[in-house]
Amino acid sequence: MLGGIEAGGTKFICAVGDKKGTIVDRIQIPTTTPDETIPKVIEFCKKYPIEAIGIGSFGPIDVNRESPTYGHITSTPKPGWKDYPFVQGFEDEFGVPIGFHTDVNAAALGEATFGAAKGMDGCLYITVGTGIGAGALVQGQMLQGHSHPEMGHILVRRHPEDLYKGRCPYHGDCLEGLAAGPAIEGRWGQKGIELVDRKEVWELEGYYIAQALMQYILILSPKKIILGGGVMNQKQVFPSIYQHLKEFLREYVSLPELSEYIVSPGLGNDAGITGALLLADQALTKEP
Repeated sequence: MLGGIEAGGTKFICAVGDKKGTIVDRIQIPTTTPDETIPKVIEFCKKYPIEAIGIGSFGPIDVNRESPTYGHITSTPKPGWKDYPFVQGFEDEFGVPIGFHTDVNAAALGEATFGAAKGMDGCLYITVGTGIGAGALVQGQMLQGHSHPEMGHILVRRHPEDLYKGRCPYHGDCLEGLAAGPAIEGRWGQKGIELVDRKEVWELEGYYIAQALMQYILILSPKKIILGGGVMNQKQVFPSIYQHLKEFLREYVSLPELSEYIVSPGLGNDAGITGALLLADQALTKEP
């Protein structure tokens, strides 16, 4: 039996299951502080004979096994979580192999194994919600170098009619600062779910997301792009993304039909937690 933890900035989803992605039990816990959230996670996991645990975490995190701070959440602005030793705490508590990566890389792994990119050796998974993050699977491996990708913080060209200053505490008007859920609410005065019929909202959102996709396509050339997260539940944004992406690319690269190439998660809201279970299986295989 495997344990999976999808550690998000708003909530933790914890599950037990197997390497086939079958979930036996799960729980959702609000993300507050480590002292409040982590004991509840441990209590849930201890109900089961878990052989390994996979953690897909919000970031930035240290995924370099040679680093003295491997397994830590690093420079997050979320109160209480900066420099938190995530992996070490669970190793000490459970004494089992721990798989650790970003929540979006875990989701990319889940989608490539069981979801919209099943059968492919690569895909790009992007979440647009409280923040924006992206994970990539390239030739069957989760993308990382010196650190993990932070694609949500790329710079984009501002729409000429957009006067919103941006919401990112680090970069102001980066992609996350202009297009994540809090930016939508900050610009329009209401949450995205309350702006469903406001065409101009989703036209602008598509403009920024399409710019980001153009850069990802030109740099990574992913075999499939999967757009998840709370904002992307507003399906009316997809036509705007397709339209703007065509205008930006100007047929410079040949792509499949965009409605088949850029899609919603095949696993729905379970992409991240399924990927966390797969991280646990990988850890168990490497460290029996």
